[in-house]
Amino acid sequence: MTRLTVNGESMELDADPLMPLLWALRDVLTLPGTKYGCGIGLCGACTVHVDGKAERACLVRLSEVEGKSVTTIEGLDPNGDHRVQQAWRDLNVPQCGFCQSGQIMQAAALLAENPKPSDDEILASMAGNVCRCGCYQRIVEAVRLASTGS
Repeated sequence: MTRLTVNGESMELDADPLMPLLWALRDVLTLPGTKYGCGIGLCGACTVHVDGKAERACLVRLSEVEGKSVTTIEGLDPNGDHRVQQAWRDLNVPQCGFCQSGQIMQAAALLAENPKPSDDEILASMAGNVCRCGCYQRIVEAVRLASTGS
């Protein structure tokens, strides 16, 4: 049994402790917002927060989150109204949308740590998240918008 908190709910998961957190979230807890992209931590589609820090869920084993708090896109804001999610909607960021939950989770972690990042800081933080559609300019604009609160 692995004890952890997911999206604010304390729980015990009866799953293989070596299972990647990604599969525990998707298959055991049926939280489909965290996407499988590459499986080797390079694309960022599976980004979640572990104790407030952006982590690639495909690389984190269930045993590594024992006693920790995990937030997925479903738990970022119960109504989908986190300031990053609002900025994404305001600027119509996604094209296909596949990478967007990972992009949003990465951006939210950045803004939690650095509420007013420079463009260079935004680019550095978001560099590990791949968008196959090439929506990078809108992604940076949305992070910038979310950082201003306007």
